[in-house]
Amino acid sequence: MRKTIRFQKVILAACVATALTACQQEQAPQEKAAPPALKGPTAAQAKAFIDSAEKELESKYEFRAKTAWVQANFVTNDTSFLVAKMSEEATKDGVKLALDANKFNAVEADYDTRRKLEKLKAGLVLPAPNNDEQTAELAEITAKLDSIYAKGCTENKECHVLGELSKVLADNSKSHQEKLAAWENWRKISPQMRKDYSRMVEIANKGSQELGFKDAGALWRSKYDMAADDFAVEMDRVWGQVKPLYNSLQCHVRAKLNEKYGDDVVSKTGPIPAHLLGNMWAQGWSNIFEDVAPSSETPATDLTARLKAKQYSEIEMVRTAENFFKSIGFAPLPDTFWTESLFVKPRDRDVQCHASAWDFSKDDYRIKMCIQKTAEDFVVIHHELGHNFYQRAYNLTQPPLYRESANDGFHEAIGDTIALSINDSYLKEIGLIDEIPDESADLPNLMKIALDKVAFLPFSLLVDKWRWGVFSGEITPEQYNQGWWELREKYQGVKSPVNRSESNFDPGAKYHIPGNVPYSRYFLAHILQFQFHRSLCQIAGYEGPLHRCSIYNNKEAGAKLEAMLQMGSSRPWQEALETLTGSNQMDATAMIDYFAPLKNWLDKQNESRQCGWDITEKSNPEA
Repeated sequence: MRKTIRFQKVILAACVATALTACQQEQAPQEKAAPPALKGPTAAQAKAFIDSAEKELESKYEFRAKTAWVQANFVTNDTSFLVAKMSEEATKDGVKLALDANKFNAVEADYDTRRKLEKLKAGLVLPAPNNDEQTAELAEITAKLDSIYAKGCTENKECHVLGELSKVLADNSKSHQEKLAAWENWRKISPQMRKDYSRMVEIANKGSQELGFKDAGALWRSKYDMAADDFAVEMDRVWGQVKPLYNSLQCHVRAKLNEKYGDDVVSKTGPIPAHLLGNMWAQGWSNIFEDVAPSSETPATDLTARLKAKQYSEIEMVRTAENFFKSIGFAPLPDTFWTESLFVKPRDRDVQCHASAWDFSKDDYRIKMCIQKTAEDFVVIHHELGHNFYQRAYNLTQPPLYRESANDGFHEAIGDTIALSINDSYLKEIGLIDEIPDESADLPNLMKIALDKVAFLPFSLLVDKWRWGVFSGEITPEQYNQGWWELREKYQGVKSPVNRSESNFDPGAKYHIPGNVPYSRYFLAHILQFQFHRSLCQIAGYEGPLHRCSIYNNKEAGAKLEAMLQMGSSRPWQEALETLTGSNQMDATAMIDYFAPLKNWLDKQNESRQCGWDITEKSNPEA
């Protein structure tokens, strides 16, 4: 109500001044004194507000971060209660700061003040209107949606476990009928979300409009240092660069699945049924690697076996990752990283094992994961430390509102960029393997990576395209499911395996929809990581195939990388990008370069196939 009260006080002051003037005119008609002018906020007041806001944010940050850390490491009803209360308070603070920042829209402020004001306004994902009743309603709806997804139960109390259903889809020994049953069962939980989701959109749009945005989708797109509509165009431009690579992969995968399941299940020309790609949302296809992989006489490196042979401990895996960053010139992590991080799953309590990187202050960084001595976790550790080194770089150089990545895609991209250097060249350098395998082993490795990263691109693009359409009204509540599958077919060449109707709400079966987590960051990260990797390899003087490059031990590349990380979000992300790559534009041709050998192989496999897909082919209800 704070904004409304302030507005009412201004109106009251104006009325008092007008009434007093009228009285004076009645007593002395010869005097025609004008009412005093009402002055708006000033640049000095805007700067003072930002200074105060940053002090407030910094004073509360460590406590809130450590509250969340305790809950993640000691999962109980009590710690969950504490986190819920903390999150509620933080949300209220964010709304207040955004509304207060909105009061300075007309002020001609200096660059930093204006940039920080806009950050506060755009810091909310779902802004509530300036209305206590609707604020409470929005909080209730978002909590309810999150709870429905977490519980996995229908309105009739029929419950499903996502992990178990996902295992069925990932198991190549299961029949397509078994996979279909698992796929359909998970989507039974989401129809009950539909009405609440529609109301949530209505309220969030009102809140966004009060902050000066056309709708909530425009607010989301405003965070990218360009006009909201221009950002959508930029996403399509970059997608156009990489689409030929995706089309070649989709064509080959469809053909191999057609060979496995037959024409009655998988068409040779239409979209691929979503339940056959090894993932609940068909967003990553690595689980069908054995069905589509190139053959090779040279076995690929079995990193898990090498870690076991060298008797690596969990701590040694983390030390190795830190040494990567030290080798390119980064200072070691503080001692508290080693004493306070969680590396191994405790036996005496429940913890959240999902790998994550944590930032508490200028000298306290940690990771939390239940490390398994596997190749996957070896790469993940390097990725998570990428977040920590990014956090420290901007924490030591930037004020609170700039202590974040250049845009939300950069943080994920940095971790993934480092992971691209975790290849056979690096493994030989650190003594985990004795010889680099012959290049004939490259194709299977590239296919495995492509099934993860290339296959993911169109999905990461369309999730927010659907939401932008919902927020703008282009996709109405009566078209939620239709709009979802039209985008899936258009961008992914993936279709529902059975006919779906508007009694379904299939978008709600993906956590980020009911959880209201923006998704464009993942598309950006998948493009940027290859662009970063190519530039770092060029700086390092590497001249071979891009997929074989590792920047390990190259301090020139490390210095360039750190210079970009230190900028935080103090400048537009285009300038941060240019600091490292020499270009202020995203460029997906780096991904094309990385996968060039695979693309050549795919094109040969596809010579006699009809690539592309006919989106007029209907789902097969008998599949």
